[in-house]
Amino acid sequence: MPDSTAPHAAVPPAPPPSSSRPWPQRVPVLIAGGGPVGLTLAALLARQGIAALVVEADDGYCAGSRAICMARRSLEILGWVGADRATVETGLPWVGGRSYYRDAEVLHFRMPSEAGERFAPMVNIQQYYLEAFAHDAALRGAAPADVRFGARVQAVRQHGSGVVAEIQTGAGVVQVGAQWLVACDGGRSTVREQLGLRMKGTQYEGRYVIVDIVQKTRREVERLAWFDPPSNPGSTILMHRQPDDVWRIDYQIRDDEDPDEAVKPENVLPRVQSHLDMIGETEPWRPLWISIYNAKCLTLQDYRHGRVLFAGDAAHLVPIFGVRGLNSGLDDAGNLAWKLAWVLRGQAPESLLDSYSTERVHATRQNIAYGAKSTEFMAPPDFAFRLMREATLRLAQHEPAVRSLINPRQSAPIAYTDSALNGPSDFGDDCPGAAPGLPAPEMRVAGPDEVVHLTQCFGQRFTLLYFSDAPTLPEPLAAFAHAHPDAMQTHVVVTGGNVAGATALADVAGQAHARYGARPGTLYLIRPDGYVLARWREPSWDAVRATLAPLMQTGARHAS
Repeated sequence: MPDSTAPHAAVPPAPPPSSSRPWPQRVPVLIAGGGPVGLTLAALLARQGIAALVVEADDGYCAGSRAICMARRSLEILGWVGADRATVETGLPWVGGRSYYRDAEVLHFRMPSEAGERFAPMVNIQQYYLEAFAHDAALRGAAPADVRFGARVQAVRQHGSGVVAEIQTGAGVVQVGAQWLVACDGGRSTVREQLGLRMKGTQYEGRYVIVDIVQKTRREVERLAWFDPPSNPGSTILMHRQPDDVWRIDYQIRDDEDPDEAVKPENVLPRVQSHLDMIGETEPWRPLWISIYNAKCLTLQDYRHGRVLFAGDAAHLVPIFGVRGLNSGLDDAGNLAWKLAWVLRGQAPESLLDSYSTERVHATRQNIAYGAKSTEFMAPPDFAFRLMREATLRLAQHEPAVRSLINPRQSAPIAYTDSALNGPSDFGDDCPGAAPGLPAPEMRVAGPDEVVHLTQCFGQRFTLLYFSDAPTLPEPLAAFAHAHPDAMQTHVVVTGGNVAGATALADVAGQAHARYGARPGTLYLIRPDGYVLARWREPSWDAVRATLAPLMQTGARHAS
């Protein structure tokens, strides 16, 4: 039984205390919203040497677990700013899950995983920890961010060279000018409202109560789902373990239940207790946080509107099923940060930011398509869907072929296959998994001092990846890289022989050919966000220059 009859508020780590420092009159980037997306974007910009001002309406980090499942791609992005280690050390990794129909197991899935991998496919961690780790990273960058809690962007006015924002603070209203404003202020975005923009799509009626409880358990960390369990007939229940002995429990309520009544402790706790009894979790427990949720598949049509850009929930709302919400928001930040930095430093034209909108709107539509399928299974919107789900679950007990229909389709990086940024490839149909517009595949490589992972090399500059049987660069490639030291880094991946030199990496696991289709002389050009831009088996240095020319321009200036 619970050892308390009322929920206790979760106590996230406290942010550093606010100071009485004056507000700046003008900044390069103003970020409205200091949740995980806004703070991660600020950290990525800080690493690029761009100081952002972050304005968060709340007085501190969020309460409750909220988004909890961090995908491998999100961990890579956090790794670019040094926030991955704390996340992994605090979080709980997992590779699969189980689904039950009533009390019978009908699915046991595992996501791709291998020995020696850098990150597990998923790591469970409460959102407030992510906010704290991203905040810390934003303060440690080359150009530390200025993060202000307890202040809200309440009005926005654009002009030819920037934006003027009115910010409500504890001491009154201040005005701050910015060259660019990024709205990361959530599903009820004030910035979006100020610009008169509306998201379009579908909102589902099915509601889920979300409960965090503290209870010790010895269960494996995995995604657990029950359909029509004996503990809560007619409902669907999800469970995830979190750090600090916290269970995250989501359960569906009936269509005729009052949402306000559904979240009252006297209605929540008995349902939780019934389920814990059913699965044999007998340790004492107490509630931490109760909320309610319904799935939405909504997006803006464009994420750039003049000098205002949108990211995270301010741009799109994706169902929680398949954990594509916060993960897609962090991917927004990873895509936007390098492009905004390039534009602010004068290294690229402003039109580069249009590709942020095109690519990430495409990603959202893909995420929504997957999320809608998962939602229609997890919370059927009508009788026909409920009938099909029950038939699938019944069949899955005896027919393995239908079990894939139950798979929650966990978050995965989106391919920008039609992006205007994609460059040439002379591979034909060879090695489709490393084509332009796709994330560069992971590889285990050895540098002069240690074995590392190739994704650790990404995040800040373009990468020229040259595959060779010797640890030296061809002279034209070395000269090209030397001419662009702030924008370019080069690595030789040696497929045989010894590693020598700071830019040489050994293919210690023999993955170069299988994952990159590489042979001696193969060249890959990889974007700062780890996506393949172009690739050549027989590279021409003129072709490399021509591919980069639209993305880079001379006469770089520093943001002010």
